[in-house]
Amino acid sequence: MQRSFSALAMAGAVTLLAAAPAGAVNTVTTANGANWQIHDAAPPILDSGSIRAITDNAFYGFGGIRVNVAGIPASDPTGRLNGELMRGFGLTYDGDESFATTTPVGLGGVAISRTIKVSKPGNWTRWLDTFANTTGRAVTVDVTFGGSAGQNSGSNQSRVTGTSSGDTAIDNTDRWVAINSPNASGMSTRGPSAVVIGSTTGTSNFQRDPFGAPLPTSGLEANFYGYRNTLTLAPGETESLLRFVVAGRTETAQTSGAQTATVTTAATGLAGAPDLAGLSASALCTVTNFQLAQDCATTPVPPLPTLPEAKPKTTSAGYDVVDKSITQLVADMESGLTTSQEITRAYLDRIEAYDKGQFGFHAFITVAKDAMEQAAAADAKRAAGVKGDLLGVPVVIKDLYDTKDMPTTDGSLAFEGWQPKRDAFQVAKLREAGAIILGKGNMSEFANSGSYSESGYGMVWNAFKPSKTSLGSSGGSAVAVATSMAAFGMGSQTGVSLYAPSTGASLVTLRGTDGIASGAGVMPLTWLQDFAGPMARTTSDIARILNATTGTDPDDLFTLHNNAGAKRPADYKTALDANALKGKRIGYLPAAFTGSPSYGQSDGTMEAVTARFADIQAAGATMVELTTNPPSGPATGTLTGNRTEEGWQQYFDLHENPPYTTASGILSSPKVLPYNRQTVPVRPRMTAEDIQKVLTARDGYKDRIKAWMDENNVDAVVYPGFRSDVYDNDGAQTLSSDRNSGVLTSNVGLPTLVLPVGANPHGDPISIQFVGRAFDDAKMLGFGYALERQLGGAGHIAPTTAPRLTFAKDTTGTVGGTVPATLNLTLGEPAKFQPFIPGVEQEYTASTTAGVISTAGEATLTVSEPGHLANGPFSLAEPLRVETTPASWTGPVSNASVDITFKQLIKRTDPLRTGTYSKTLTFTLSTTTP
Repeated sequence: MQRSFSALAMAGAVTLLAAAPAGAVNTVTTANGANWQIHDAAPPILDSGSIRAITDNAFYGFGGIRVNVAGIPASDPTGRLNGELMRGFGLTYDGDESFATTTPVGLGGVAISRTIKVSKPGNWTRWLDTFANTTGRAVTVDVTFGGSAGQNSGSNQSRVTGTSSGDTAIDNTDRWVAINSPNASGMSTRGPSAVVIGSTTGTSNFQRDPFGAPLPTSGLEANFYGYRNTLTLAPGETESLLRFVVAGRTETAQTSGAQTATVTTAATGLAGAPDLAGLSASALCTVTNFQLAQDCATTPVPPLPTLPEAKPKTTSAGYDVVDKSITQLVADMESGLTTSQEITRAYLDRIEAYDKGQFGFHAFITVAKDAMEQAAAADAKRAAGVKGDLLGVPVVIKDLYDTKDMPTTDGSLAFEGWQPKRDAFQVAKLREAGAIILGKGNMSEFANSGSYSESGYGMVWNAFKPSKTSLGSSGGSAVAVATSMAAFGMGSQTGVSLYAPSTGASLVTLRGTDGIASGAGVMPLTWLQDFAGPMARTTSDIARILNATTGTDPDDLFTLHNNAGAKRPADYKTALDANALKGKRIGYLPAAFTGSPSYGQSDGTMEAVTARFADIQAAGATMVELTTNPPSGPATGTLTGNRTEEGWQQYFDLHENPPYTTASGILSSPKVLPYNRQTVPVRPRMTAEDIQKVLTARDGYKDRIKAWMDENNVDAVVYPGFRSDVYDNDGAQTLSSDRNSGVLTSNVGLPTLVLPVGANPHGDPISIQFVGRAFDDAKMLGFGYALERQLGGAGHIAPTTAPRLTFAKDTTGTVGGTVPATLNLTLGEPAKFQPFIPGVEQEYTASTTAGVISTAGEATLTVSEPGHLANGPFSLAEPLRVETTPASWTGPVSNASVDITFKQLIKRTDPLRTGTYSKTLTFTLSTTTP
């Protein structure tokens, strides 16, 4: 092992480059023709330094590092990402072969940096990962390097084909490991690869247990290669780890074994004589997993990286919004416990704390600059006697809904700066209902992916496991709601883009019947299939949102075709019946709930979902096993016209001077992510006949499904949400969660209520989908409500990755100290002074609520009397007596209201004069922050 530098003046082992303009996920082509895509700081800004994809290779994200720093203080906010996939390095590409960190990632005071080199002639990539202890304490750092090198336990299963010790079992003596995907004859069906690891302290399951048990040797999880090293760093000490990945191309029958041999030869050479070109002497002297011939005794030590101070996350809002439903928020505003301004401030503080920076969720693209002004207007309306189910409630809007006061980007830099002059129909309805348009949610570019939410503005990370995908394409809205950065969200679905992110975030959503809600002003993916709708915590919340957003819109063909205003109930809340499932027959297809996911063996998800059948039965329903599959769509003849092009043309028709005039112009923009960029011809608009054929086809399909459900005498059919865990976020292909249940929703346009029903054995949220006949939207909502009530608190779950913020509102702007609030209290009315006998003392009593108190430590409330004002001839017979309930608290306080009674004897000296007596009191909340 090389000498590791130790001293407070010591440096990181990498050279930090000045930030350079980024392209889009950068690609380097090696001599064998393989394209290596590296996740740097370029859009979609994963910035993990891992491999998105290599031509021919079965990498689904590889080369990332998970890092666990022992003993991170509880006050250090970086600790919440301990053990997760590291990201946020500011990795910049030099335009040739190299990537380097611009800003080290700070985890528990350890500065983490990466340099990456893709060798074009060598067909390999090198990582140097550096860990500098900037603290004054010794720390132990566990590091796992790896990712997914296969997809299932069948044809795409990866196999270890060789190691440096000559066998196919990985152990601590191995310096390299070769992998391929052999078929029955032994030929690799994907490009073979090898990982050069130097020395390790063992292997692990990179996805499931990166610092625990060794890598499994069979099954799906044998694909999740993790190579572990444990470092012990003294204060000021830096150590580095060096690794290589070599990649070959797919073999043919004629070249079988040749690529594997080439990769193995290269790995053997790098293990014995690693290529160190471009690395400084000081960097090489920190490497601990290779024996390098370096003279480190006289090597100068560069300065230690400086990390920003890890300050506790705080809020100036005294009201706790964490996991509050719309119903709770509105009730608390109506009771006077809180205000829209306090709620909005709480969400804005959480966005600032959890959505930005290296470890941010990246759920928002834009945050409204006038959010507090909107909230003040809502409070004024409520003070004037206005009531409403959404009045003063903040919502995040997926960034494909038009907003007249914020840009609308569709997740693409191609629309950067585009700000429509009018709201989408549903956004306008939300404003009418008094909702606060808090910001625009991140999403997959053009709503193009159901597996990720990756845009030109960044990747959205999972609310429950922040190394993993939020699912797509409405991931930003879902994650913002799940992490309590908004009360509810608006998303859209073409295929799975409401239900997948809602399931992954343990939220409720309703993909309504075609045309029940307007899509006007919502950027399209597949016109006459897209559906725009809500995501929230409860079915009650969904009902309140649907009341505001559904109905007929003259600008939306589907709502006119289906007469949406007449088909929706007058009030969706009437569907919220705890007995809605009693006597109902709920069908299910066994194949949707059994067997293995499409890319691996069962992980317990299906068993966890089917266990909820008992709850459906406990709510009064009968589960009916269906023996016939649902029918396919009716024969439609030749459907002509392009729905993508027509959708955009319908969108352009609503706007003056739109930024594009054709779908082809959008897709060919150089600002589009390179793997979404296309050159397609300009296509003609659909004719009235073309459009009618699509409407007729979808109507006919709905009729066929109704007949199938009628034949089986069922009120709804249930499907699972996911069939497997959610996986890491950095692969180009789908290894995220399995949604291959055959659910009917999108291709038919049927109402589907997605309800969270707890978690699978690994802690990933799960859901059940209730699918009904056309326009059974309210009925499905009622079924979901009944099951929600049956489950009690076992359905929706909240993540722990964005904990409550410390309340830090005080006179000095620091945590702790005193928190003043002033109340002007008038005791008595002029008439109450009559009759009044001069010189006789009289007691007046008044009570009030001091307000809402929230603190992470202990709190004590006191009331002082700095002075008084007597608007009349009064004198005080005794000091003010104050009785508070409660007088103090220990432990965390959340939304504590304080009842205070004031008593004072007042003596009137002049019976000929009347007036009121008022007093100014100061409330002081003393907090002790742990």
